Amino acid sequence: MGGLYARGLSYVTIQIDGILKFSDNIFEWPRDPHTNQVLNCFYFEQLDHVTFTSSQSSPNKGIIDGSGHFWWGVIEYIIIRGNRPQLLWIYNSTNLLLENLLLKNSPKWNFYGQDVANLEIRYTDIDAHRHPDIHWHDLYELTAFNTDRFDVSGKNIWIHDCNIWNDDDCIAVKQQDSNSIHSFCSENMLFERINASGVGLTIGSIGPSEAHSCVRNITFRNCTMYNTFKGIYLKSRPGHEKDTGEISDILYENIQIHNASQWAIWIGPQQAAFKGACSLLWPFIPEVACPIPSGITWNNIVLRNITLNDPQLSPGVIVGNLSNPMQNVLFDNVLVNNPGSRPWGDKYYACSGVEGTAKGNTQPSPPCFKHEPL
Repeated sequence: MGGLYARGLSYVTIQIDGILKFSDNIFEWPRDPHTNQVLNCFYFEQLDHVTFTSSQSSPNKGIIDGSGHFWWGVIEYIIIRGNRPQLLWIYNSTNLLLENLLLKNSPKWNFYGQDVANLEIRYTDIDAHRHPDIHWHDLYELTAFNTDRFDVSGKNIWIHDCNIWNDDDCIAVKQQDSNSIHSFCSENMLFERINASGVGLTIGSIGPSEAHSCVRNITFRNCTMYNTFKGIYLKSRPGHEKDTGEISDILYENIQIHNASQWAIWIGPQQAAFKGACSLLWPFIPEVACPIPSGITWNNIVLRNITLNDPQLSPGVIVGNLSNPMQNVLFDNVLVNNPGSRPWGDKYYACSGVEGTAKGNTQPSPPCFKHEPL
């Protein structure tokens, strides 16, 4: 049914062959008796040297199916809001391997490795299609929102050779701070050889905190995104005035993005519906706001050997807070072929509050960057 919980497992292998499918009865789903919050499909904590695997490889790998179609949709979201189960949540754990699995139809997030150390995910795919024959993110597909696929925080994380289709962040690096267990910063992560389509290869959203939120030394490389909604997505969110945080030493390298339907590159405030966020309707509705948080310090953000083919809108957004501008943002050989003209026309990017440099065969250059010739 759901609500499967375990803690303290060591040197254990959990093997899933065939299909493990959770109930589609959203009204009888197990809930916390005090809060009425639904329980997650799987929740694990304090694991060490645990492997989740299947004896089969593609195309017959083990499947965990969350029956998400019964939780998705505009009407369902109005009724249920965020009270939907996540498929697989692992907290405060070390030395983990997830391999040869298909995570399918999660009602909410597919996988969250929260405050973990030494995690590898390989040959594991995500599928959150509303309709199996649709290969773009139209309004119907996007009603499977909040189906984040691999969300992680902690240190020493390697995710590789995976295929992702969902309608929220494809990868999302979440923050750590001085109250975290395994590291005070989400750091030392590599994401490579990933085919993804959704709302981005993402850092964030990162909000400032009293304990100093931190993400650093993160690399995405050798990834491809077809018909994605967003592409490269780094996002901050607002916090209290004296709180602090950082996003630093981030590298996107050898990334190809084809036919992005929204922003192929977004570096700036999170677009969301909550108070204080950049409006989801910005910049197309003049009356809406896009406030830019000042509490996050950005430094050393590098995009290298990036190709954007046929983005439907202008290539992107790079906007920092004018009182705490982004530092050392580098576009090195970022090439855009056949960009859309809306909304920035021949400026191509929204660009402000950033000290940036364009070099190599970067074309077109963000208008507020200085350009180093070949």
